[in-house]
Amino acid sequence: MLFGLLAGGTALYGTFKIYQYKSSKKTLGMAVQMGTTSLRPLNPTDSTPDTATDPIEQEQTASQHVTISSTSLALSAVGIITHTPLTLVAIPGLIYITTPIIIDGYKAIFQEGRVRASILDSITIIAMLGTGHIFATSLAATLLTVSEKLLLQTEDKAKKSLTNIFGEQPRFVWVLRDNIEVQIPFEQLMAGDVIVVNAGEFIPVDGLIVEGLGSIDQHKLTGEAQPAEKTVNDTVFAGTVLLSGRLYIQVEQAGQDTVIAQLGHILNQTSDFKSSVQSKGKLIANRAVIPTLALSALALPIGISNALAVLNSGFGYNMRIIAPIGMLNFLNITSHEGILIKDGRSLELLSKVNTVVFDKTGTLTLEQPHVAAIHLASTATDFTPEKLLAYAAAAEFRQTHPIAKAILQAAQAQNLELPPINMAKYEVGYGIKVELDNKRVIVGSIRFMKLEEIIIPPDIETIQITSNEQGNSLVYVAVNNELMGVIELESTIRPEIAQIIQTLHQRGLSTYIISGDHEQPTQKLAAQLGIDHYFAEVLPEDKANLIIQLQQAGHSVCFVGDGINDSIALKTANVSISMRGASTIATDTAQIVLMGQNLNQLLPLFDLAENFNHNMQVSFISTIVPGVICVSGAFFFNFGIVTSIMLYNMGLVLGVSNAMLPWVQYQQKKLPNHKSSHIKESEPWI
Repeated sequence: MLFGLLAGGTALYGTFKIYQYKSSKKTLGMAVQMGTTSLRPLNPTDSTPDTATDPIEQEQTASQHVTISSTSLALSAVGIITHTPLTLVAIPGLIYITTPIIIDGYKAIFQEGRVRASILDSITIIAMLGTGHIFATSLAATLLTVSEKLLLQTEDKAKKSLTNIFGEQPRFVWVLRDNIEVQIPFEQLMAGDVIVVNAGEFIPVDGLIVEGLGSIDQHKLTGEAQPAEKTVNDTVFAGTVLLSGRLYIQVEQAGQDTVIAQLGHILNQTSDFKSSVQSKGKLIANRAVIPTLALSALALPIGISNALAVLNSGFGYNMRIIAPIGMLNFLNITSHEGILIKDGRSLELLSKVNTVVFDKTGTLTLEQPHVAAIHLASTATDFTPEKLLAYAAAAEFRQTHPIAKAILQAAQAQNLELPPINMAKYEVGYGIKVELDNKRVIVGSIRFMKLEEIIIPPDIETIQITSNEQGNSLVYVAVNNELMGVIELESTIRPEIAQIIQTLHQRGLSTYIISGDHEQPTQKLAAQLGIDHYFAEVLPEDKANLIIQLQQAGHSVCFVGDGINDSIALKTANVSISMRGASTIATDTAQIVLMGQNLNQLLPLFDLAENFNHNMQVSFISTIVPGVICVSGAFFFNFGIVTSIMLYNMGLVLGVSNAMLPWVQYQQKKLPNHKSSHIKESEPWI
């Protein structure tokens, strides 16, 4: 009895002395934040401290709490074994650890008049210390301080998965000044500078290659497994590595303006997201306060220890620690796979999606079209399709736009020899004029032909009408002011999309196309890919209205678009996915960005969302079942406070283990010699 009174009195005295100190000193706001690790974590409705703690202080505080709680546990254990007053020495450390939550319980009752779970904690802590359960209190405090530290470490690892890349930038860089390489501090770099990067070095900026050819490892940024070959006029990003070659790069963005820094900022925002499962667990914990107090009062005649066991049942309480650990591990996986989650809710919502809507242009199709047919004009008596293609390819030889690349690719596929060009004049937006084989060749649009007063034969006009109906485009080729024919270009379907659509259907998802093209080509594409429904001739501003119509009809919609051009529809959908990649990350409105700029990551993303939802449900169960067993055991099997703490923390350990499991499995699959390293790209990661 004397021991219990001493312990309880010491706890109460220490608690309210600190509370009085808080009233007179503003600095205790920091102390409360530093002391949030207690018998159980604070509830989401708990008041926020006045002063925030920076990450370094949080990490130091967490380590300090682990040390204090572990020391208290060791002292109380030795005291129990040797039956010495050594157990009393553990009490000051426990008071330090648990004081903030007792203060919060006091504020909830006497200042705010609210019922929240910290009230249960306050009563449980004081009662346990007052009845001499020092070892049990120390055990609970130790397990939870370790869990809190694990949460901080997991959060830090997730954030550093991208931001650490930026931290690896060199202190000095070589800059080209008056054709001389000069070494300057990295901080002095400015937009417009030309830096020199050699093989094996990190690329420290976002910029444009002005000279050189190199092989670049950018898997940390885009998720691409194969190195990218880049040369003049190609874009490079900070955080990537030049494997071979030597590059002269004109700086566009440096420091905190680079894509890699923007990614780190976005990840910092996303990592603060709290899932609905986590909120559900906290809501249950709050709502369970009064019933738990009532049940504890009913258990009091059975024994004080039984009543304390009920108080410590903690329904849903552990989700405060478990859910963030799980979320951060999944975010860590996606960042390593080149998938940027800009809004944490989207990962949870994606598992509930039943409809996937694809924008056609730029999403289902590639930017570069392909040559579908070559049509000779009726007046081109001495021309062949091969000659027409060779002339057009020669004219477009030095151009880099998608149409030019398509024509050149077709000529290369037929091994055509291109005649040399004597003169070239490019008309922006219309076409190009060249001289070759002593002939004047004009290649471009029908508008360009009309500006040059070239007559369009009736048979070509008919082809133009048919081509428009099919959603194709024509490139006109005239020689010596006479139209020789047209090259018909057709959109190139992404090679991976057919298998993706098939797999989405196997998952039970409906699929739609939204396109601004005519109905005939849109219908043809839908039939070719096996897509269920389509909307044709849709204006950009009407895409969002179609998404709303689907939602009103009971669909949970995932919209997959090309980013900026689909911004309104992306904002309207339940989940939005863009594949514009790193170059538009700052302006992209999508919740999820596929950094590899293709759809190969779409199926793994759905797998990941499904696994995330399952993982959270298992974690939630791990926080509820121990509470049910604890309350039942207190009434029917004479469970005491020690058994209650063991059950509660067993659920915590299982929940934390479940939350860490995805990251552990992912790392195992990434081991070079691991048997699962040969899994297909569409196979689930976890």
